[in-house]
Amino acid sequence: MTESRMVIIGSGEAGARAAVELRTQGWSGPITLIGEERLAPYERPPLSKRLLFTEEEPSPVFILDNEKLEEYDIDLLSGSSAVGIDRNNCTVQLDNGREIKYHRLLLATGARARKLTLKGSETAKLFYLRTFSDALTLRENLKPGHHIAIIGGGFIGLEAAASAIEKGCSVTLIEHGLRILMRVVPKEIADIVEARHLAAGVEFKFGVSIEKIDNNVDGQTITLGDGTLVHCDSIIVGIGAIPETSLAADCGLEIENGIRVDESLRTSDPYIFAAGDCCSFPHRLFDGRRIRVEAWRNAQDQGIQAARNMLGFNEPFEVVPWFWSDQYDLTLYVTGLPISGEKTVIRDLGDAGQLFFHFTEDGKLAAASGIGTTAISKEVRIAEMLIEKQKILDFMLFERPDVKLKSLLKDR
Repeated sequence: MTESRMVIIGSGEAGARAAVELRTQGWSGPITLIGEERLAPYERPPLSKRLLFTEEEPSPVFILDNEKLEEYDIDLLSGSSAVGIDRNNCTVQLDNGREIKYHRLLLATGARARKLTLKGSETAKLFYLRTFSDALTLRENLKPGHHIAIIGGGFIGLEAAASAIEKGCSVTLIEHGLRILMRVVPKEIADIVEARHLAAGVEFKFGVSIEKIDNNVDGQTITLGDGTLVHCDSIIVGIGAIPETSLAADCGLEIENGIRVDESLRTSDPYIFAAGDCCSFPHRLFDGRRIRVEAWRNAQDQGIQAARNMLGFNEPFEVVPWFWSDQYDLTLYVTGLPISGEKTVIRDLGDAGQLFFHFTEDGKLAAASGIGTTAISKEVRIAEMLIEKQKILDFMLFERPDVKLKSLLKDR
């Protein structure tokens, strides 16, 4: 084993956590972690939040700094790109011509920002937010008094809007759909988030298309489909992400809304695994439905699980999806898949916030959403455990704040 090498392509959350887990589980052979960025692995959630508006000198929150890389004996190839995989010879080709042989290979290639493609977008000054470098560049353009246009009403767009407001900017958010967070949370929570942004001064444009973007001497102008003109100093684009599958596709691995893996995160090649934003996987708790999750915790958990299975544990990945977002003084939590719920029950916790529970037709909890103070995170964590148990539950109990959710975990 000491002569075999574990190779991980992608030094983000999934890749970094996988490298550490390999050591934790006793792997004594070499580990090579390949990352395109020149930085050591760092956390990405702060990029759209505090890093954009803090008065302190911004710096990455490292997952693995140089000291930890040395402690775990991980060979980080930063500033390197994998350009090919030879499955017959179990080798990875790098952009500098080097070849690295692998015993097992993990693809943790993540996702790339979906680019805006319309008239004028090729010459417009657009900001996307995926890396620390992206965040630094955007931060320099969030100046008090500037007008920021944001295209896209998902988590990235809304968090960037809140950060821009914190910096003293005015904000117009343009969303093609009829509301924000259309595919992620129920309308009731979206309405609360929207109201908080409106109170902070954000202007929303819903249900509109964008015809073109023009560069002006003093900024840029977005022409909407209804003829409205939005003049701004900077444009932030947050219209989703595309799983990075090119390496996998080029070497013949199966692709299905990302790199296709089985329940153990193994690809169609038994020696290659995938984890994080780049892969789709079947989930037992949701009737075996194949899903792809773009979230920090999913990347962390899958990186750890993939590492274990690279070592032969062969354990299914069954962690319930979990998302969160901080905006102003509100925190939003989601666990499970809200779109799979047939009935929604609301639990009002007063000043602490509100919880929304989503049940399937047969009475099982499929998802829970919460918004308010960080105190509600405990309630959502309990909901996560209830989803895992897959018990038939009396949904009326969830409406009653006097009923402790923890009591529902007990087998009756």
